[in-house]
Amino acid sequence: MKDTENQLKPWQQRLHKIIYEADTPAGKFFDVALIILILLSVANVMLESVSSIDERYGSILRGFEWGITIIFSVEYILRMVCIKKPMNYVLSFYGIIDLLAILPLYLELVVESQNVHYLAVIRLLRVLRLFRILKLTPYLKEANILTIALSNSRRKVLIFLSSVLVLVTIFGALMFLIENGHNPAFSSIPKSVYWAIVTITTVGYGDISPSTPFGQFLSAIVMMMGYAILAVPTGIVSVELNEAYRKSREANTQNCPACTKEGHDQDAVHCKFCGERLEQD
Repeated sequence: MKDTENQLKPWQQRLHKIIYEADTPAGKFFDVALIILILLSVANVMLESVSSIDERYGSILRGFEWGITIIFSVEYILRMVCIKKPMNYVLSFYGIIDLLAILPLYLELVVESQNVHYLAVIRLLRVLRLFRILKLTPYLKEANILTIALSNSRRKVLIFLSSVLVLVTIFGALMFLIENGHNPAFSSIPKSVYWAIVTITTVGYGDISPSTPFGQFLSAIVMMMGYAILAVPTGIVSVELNEAYRKSREANTQNCPACTKEGHDQDAVHCKFCGERLEQD
């Protein structure tokens, strides 16, 4: 009985397929229209930042921006209405991005600043939904594999970055001991650590450089280490990419009506993330 009560109503199911799915003509049309509005909105914000254009067409651009913001606000509400657990959408990656996409203009009504609405360019992140439309091409599969590889390698990369942080702190402290009193650029350990980071990453701004022979010798060592260090995270991600390719399987864009996650097998009946029964065509 409880499961029946939690089922979406027919109109909610139809709305869910249009908004969340890319398998139907209506769903594809919705996604394409949404992306066009996003691009127009970002272009509108960029044009507003040009003083000469804003002076002549400011009121028109602002009206257009308000119109798109209202459309996005209605869409945000509809996305919550047509799923069983709205908070799963609200707290999801796309849910947060969608909320941030509509907040700037409303914040401008509260915050005494005319520049807050320029933050609306964050709407460009919503174009990531384009991958759902391209599901019949290899792009979605490749994007999923890359995401899995990055996620699986995050702990190893974090340990690697922690090790690098220790190294640059040590090298920075050594360079401070060597150059302090001879080179005013190395006036503190934090500045010396900044030099170590710039050097070991091979960025080389050149704003701080050692002047003593011993300091230049240490600098050469750090630069040589930088080339080796840069290869480590690449190798970590490459290994995880190979593993992700090995385990990859075909997935569709069917969206779970409960947790809103995608990536289910073509013949899946239940969501592999929350166990909810998937809506069948």
